[in-house]
Amino acid sequence: MNKPEFLSFKDWELLKNKYPKNIEEILAKINTGYPVQYLIGNVYFYNSIINVSESVLIPRPETEYLVKLTIDYAKKRFNHKIDIIDLGTGSGCIAIALKKELDSVVSAIDISPEALNLAKLSARKNNVDINFYECNITKPLQNMYDVIISNPPYIPKDGYVAENVLKYEPHLALFADDDGIYFYKKIIKNNLNKLNKKGFMAFEIGDNEDKLLEKFLKEEGIAQFKFEYDLTGRIRYLFIFNE
Repeated sequence: MNKPEFLSFKDWELLKNKYPKNIEEILAKINTGYPVQYLIGNVYFYNSIINVSESVLIPRPETEYLVKLTIDYAKKRFNHKIDIIDLGTGSGCIAIALKKELDSVVSAIDISPEALNLAKLSARKNNVDINFYECNITKPLQNMYDVIISNPPYIPKDGYVAENVLKYEPHLALFADDDGIYFYKKIIKNNLNKLNKKGFMAFEIGDNEDKLLEKFLKEEGIAQFKFEYDLTGRIRYLFIFNE
């Protein structure tokens, strides 16, 4: 059987090796829109191999760039071992990448036990020690941190989602109330006082949410913040600093 045009050579080889006896059935499933990444069972993310299943979102390039920007800011602001927490860790991709790249103690929380089990497997696969906790990200943190990072659900309830994403990826990780900014408001209000000196918050945000968030930040009297662009030129990240 020849490689279908819609598959990369790498994915084709991985699928043939994993499903030698039923590759035609697998291709039929992919043709329905089912994500190739779930069938392979892992993805490459910022120098790490991350396990994925239907219990977690598939890590995107936009989130890799959030990790890069966060690493850059951390290296500029700190010259000591730092404490990081990833809120809504999902697959664990952010927490694992930051642990590998920064001198840090990393914690990660998620409300989904299935996601946490998968993230723990990925942490072991990548030989990193991360403290995982099952918890709702809307609850205030108990400890102080240098970096609080999150890629929370941010699609408005009436927002556009690609059909295959809506059909196969977990809605718990996709949608948010309050025009998509519910979780940002909760995390910021609850935890801005949990930042150490020179600490910062780092968020991935949805399309056109920067104006809503800027209005909220100004209403809260928060002045030290910056929006950053992704590689396609869209405003995609929010950083809030404790100077």
